Amino acid sequence: MKAAPTEAWLETPFTLQSVTPADAPTGADGVWHSYVIEQGPNQITGLRAGSRAEVTRLVDEMIERLNERRVGKIKKGR
Repeated sequence: MKAAPTEAWLETPFTLQSVTPADAPTGADGVWHSYVIEQGPNQITGLRAGSRAEVTRLVDEMIERLNERRVGKIKKGR
């Protein structure tokens, strides 16, 4: 039996699509990056302060938690 379209994209993991330099928000300074997370047709966009490496690490951690929730797993100690 073929999965319904909604079920199919729910089975799709979240992935990091991009981290790019961005202007600081009004009133903020420092180095900022925008990021895009995708899951099937869904997109999450955001803005974080920090170097590209720092933002990538933080977003990767966020994606890990999103994927754990997606499949119903909760890591011990969190």
